[in-house]
Amino acid sequence: MTKVTAQLSVSLDGFYAGTRHSGDGDWTDSAEAAGFFRITRWMIDAMSWRERQGFAGGEQSTSSDLVAESFEAAGAYVMGRRMADGGEVPWGEEPPFRAPVFVVTHRPRQTLVRRGGTSFTYVTDGMAAAVEQARAAAGGKNVAIAGGGSLVRQVLKAGLLDELDLHIVPVVLGTGMRLFDADLDLAGKEAIELTPTRVVHTPDVTHVRYTVNGRAALVLDDRGSGTGRPMPASPDEPKAEP
Repeated sequence: MTKVTAQLSVSLDGFYAGTRHSGDGDWTDSAEAAGFFRITRWMIDAMSWRERQGFAGGEQSTSSDLVAESFEAAGAYVMGRRMADGGEVPWGEEPPFRAPVFVVTHRPRQTLVRRGGTSFTYVTDGMAAAVEQARAAAGGKNVAIAGGGSLVRQVLKAGLLDELDLHIVPVVLGTGMRLFDADLDLAGKEAIELTPTRVVHTPDVTHVRYTVNGRAALVLDDRGSGTGRPMPASPDEPKAEP
């Protein structure tokens, strides 16, 4: 069954890049790029990632195996226009996707066909329409939300995301572009609940896979009532004197 999946590298404090680049000057010299490169070094070192980019070298490691697995599982991709425009030149004539890519945009453009099976179709009627077109093109494989982070949030907010892989890098960026932000529009006691289904530890990054269960309001149960176990105190609640 086709699943909608997403994966991002994040810092310990939840950022997937540094402070957003304003567009002035070279992106690779920006704070946004510095944060992004810091948390994606594990992937750039992976042999399977480098092979897809047409680069030599790299490490055959657990992380490399996971990158190869993600490429193999994807039958189509969805990405934002900023990512597509930024990658068009570096990806060259044979981008690493080798599958149809659907670009969410407000600016129409003819489908861009590249070598190796990659095509970029520009979808102007919204994120949900792009995901639906990707499902139809995926051939039973997964639809991978390639990014950026704001698009992943949109898909999560819309309840369309089935599985989320976070690659957690042991670094604190302090500021930058945060994956989970207030624009998820969670109201009152509501939260998006996930279940971890796989955790893989390596020295450079911890890979955690979650099944997305969806939005749910908190329903208080009777734990702590009549059992001799006190309910947990609020962190701000004054503690009683012994």
